[in-house]
Amino acid sequence: MPTTQLRPGLWDTVNQRYPGSMIHKDTFVPLTELKEPIHDCKVCFVSTSGVQPKTSLPFDTVHPIGDYSFRSFSSAIDAADLEIHQIKYPTHGANQDVNVIYPIERLRELKQEGKIGSLTTNFFSFIGYNMDPPRLEQTLAEDLADAIEAEAPDVLLAAPA
Repeated sequence: MPTTQLRPGLWDTVNQRYPGSMIHKDTFVPLTELKEPIHDCKVCFVSTSGVQPKTSLPFDTVHPIGDYSFRSFSSAIDAADLEIHQIKYPTHGANQDVNVIYPIERLRELKQEGKIGSLTTNFFSFIGYNMDPPRLEQTLAEDLADAIEAEAPDVLLAAPA
């Protein structure tokens, strides 16, 4: 069993970039080895990019402490039917090609090429700007974890914006 995490010092970095958040964690989630080769695995994707279907309720990008909701949508959705609701990073390139920040078509290509086994029915997105760590952990993180677990992935690919 691994005894280190992928990014030691992550919370120190977060606290330096976002003064006032002061997140402290004495425990960590250890890295987990795959039980099967990646070409046999079902992959789920989640991102803090704020990408969502054009038909869904927009994320609240102006709330001073953030939006603690997430969006779930089909992994087969047409990329043209997605949009970005985010003001905390430059979105010009991603607005031209959503795959820059949310590589939905690239993941489907990996599946077609046999590099990964399959994709979960749904993928997920939320806004990474959340300034209330306990609320983030107790609401968004727990609800999102339940939704991801229901997809029964072998691998979760999580990408920050």
